[in-house]
Amino acid sequence: MSTRADLAVSGSDPVETPESPSASPAADGRVEEALERDRLRRRLRVFDLPDRVAGWFWSLAVFALALVLRLQGLGDIRTLVFDETYYVKDGYTIWRHGAEMAWPDEPNAAFEAGRVDTYLSQGEYVVHPPVGKWVIGAGEALLGADSPWGWRISVALLGALSVLMVARIGRRLFRSTAIGAIAGLLLAVDGLHLVMSRTGLLDLVLSFFVLAAFGALLIDRDRFRAHLAEGGARIAAAGVALPSLGIRAGLRPWRITAGVLLGLACGVKWSGLYVLAVFGIMTVLWDWWARRRLGERRWLENGLFRDAIPAFFVMVGGAFLTYLASWSGWFASSDGFHRHWAETEGGYAGGNGVLNALRSLWHYHAEAYAFHVGLDTPHTYQASPLGWLLQIRPTNFYYRQYDYGQMGCEVAKCAAQINSVGNPLIWWLGTAAILVCLVAGLVWRDGRALAALAGIVGGYLPWMLYLHRTIFTFYSVVYEPFLVLCLAYALGLLLGPRHADRDRRLAGTLFTGSLLVLIVLVSAFFWPIWTGQTIPLEQWRWRMWLPTWP
Repeated sequence: MSTRADLAVSGSDPVETPESPSASPAADGRVEEALERDRLRRRLRVFDLPDRVAGWFWSLAVFALALVLRLQGLGDIRTLVFDETYYVKDGYTIWRHGAEMAWPDEPNAAFEAGRVDTYLSQGEYVVHPPVGKWVIGAGEALLGADSPWGWRISVALLGALSVLMVARIGRRLFRSTAIGAIAGLLLAVDGLHLVMSRTGLLDLVLSFFVLAAFGALLIDRDRFRAHLAEGGARIAAAGVALPSLGIRAGLRPWRITAGVLLGLACGVKWSGLYVLAVFGIMTVLWDWWARRRLGERRWLENGLFRDAIPAFFVMVGGAFLTYLASWSGWFASSDGFHRHWAETEGGYAGGNGVLNALRSLWHYHAEAYAFHVGLDTPHTYQASPLGWLLQIRPTNFYYRQYDYGQMGCEVAKCAAQINSVGNPLIWWLGTAAILVCLVAGLVWRDGRALAALAGIVGGYLPWMLYLHRTIFTFYSVVYEPFLVLCLAYALGLLLGPRHADRDRRLAGTLFTGSLLVLIVLVSAFFWPIWTGQTIPLEQWRWRMWLPTWP
C-alpha cells in the first residue's frame, strides 16, 4: 500500500482527504485567483521587465558615455554663443532678483570677462517663462556666472540624464534591454542633442521635462494595468461579475508627477502645451484600451468617468498650478517687467494686491503671445519645419576663422565651429523609422510604435502651423528622444524576435551592430564641428555635406 508521500514523489495525484491542504477552499481560491491574475496580466500585456541587472548596466554605460561627451571641454568656448546672450544673463539675474533684469547696450564683452554685475535696475521684457532660466542660473549659482562651466553645466547634466531616461524608457516601452540601450546610445552620440546639451539654451531643458513626463506616464500605464489585473482576478475568484462602473483606478501618483513635469515644460516654453494635450489624450486612450481588454462592458463610459475626467483635472490642473508657481520669483519681486502694470497702467490702483498681480501677469502673457505669433523677422539660419527631420538647414551657433599660428592653427587657414547639425545617419534613418512606426502602429496595431510617435506628434507637428514664423531646426531637440525611440524600434525589427531561429538572429545582430558602429564613426567625424575645435579649413569643408549647412 502506497503512502501519501510515495504518491507525491511518483507524480500521482494525492487522495483527497479532509486533512489534505489541496482540499482547502481558501487554498483553491488563492490558486484560482493567482491563475486568473496571470491570465489577465498577459491579456493586458503586463510583463516583468527583463534582465534587471543587465538593464541597469547598459543604461548606466550609455549615461557615462553621454556625460563624458557633454562635459569634455565644456568651458573651452569662453564667449556667449547664439542665444546664450539672453538666457545665461537672464539666469544670473533671476537668481538674484527673482526676475530677469535689463542690461546696458553691448554687455557681452564685460560679462564674458567676468564683470557680471553690469545689469540695470529695471526689469527686462522677455517672452519665455522662467523655468529654463532658473535651471541655467542654478549652474551659475553653483560654479559662478563668470565661468563658461557655470553657464552650461546645468543643461549638460540634464542632457546626460536624458540619455539615461531614454535607455530606461526604451527598455520599458519595448520590453527589451538591448533596444533600450540602442536608443540611449543613439541619443548619446547625436550632434544636435550634444550641441544643445553643451549650450545654455532653453530647448534641451524643455526636452528633458517632456521626456520625463512621458516616462512617468509609461510607469503609470503599467501600474494601472497591473492594478486592473489584480482587481479583476479578485472579482473573478469571488465568482461575481465586474462592477457596472468598472474597477476603481485608485490613486495614480505617476500621473500626478507627469502633470507637474508638463507644467515645468510649459514653464520653459509655451510649446509644452501641445505636448500636454497629446500626452493627455495618449494616457486616456491607454486606459480605455486596458478596460476594454479587461472585459468591462461599458469601458468607454467607465474610462471617461473613472480615468479621463480625473486625468484632465490631475494633468491640466497640476500643470497649470505648477506653471503659476514657476512665476513665484516674479510675483515676489518688485523689479519684474510689468509686475505692477495693473496699478500703474491698468486702472486698478488701490485694488486687491493678489488680483492685481494676476492681472499684471495676464497682461504680460498677452503681450508675449502677440510677439510670438508675429515673429517673422528674417534670420540667416531660420529653417522651415518641413526640412527639420532631414537636417536641411541646421543652426550655426559659433564660427571663427584663423590664420597660421592663431589658436593652434598649423596650416594657412583654419576654422572653428559649433554647428547644431545632427548625425545625418541618425536623422535620415530616423525619418524612415517614423514611417515604419506609422505602418506598425496603424496597420499592425502595435501600441509601442504609436507611443514612440506621440512625442513627435506633440513636439514637431504643431510647428507646421507656423511656417511663416522665424524658427530654427534646433527646436527639434524636443522631439529627438522620440525619433531615436522610433529608430531603435525599427532596428529591433531587424534584430528579430527572441524566438527567431539562430541564423535569423545572427544576421540581424551583425547588421544592426555594423550600422551602430558606422553611426558612432560618423559622430566621431563630426565631433570637431560640434565642439568648436580648430581644424584646417579644408577639413571643415569635408564636413559640410549639404550646401545649406555652412
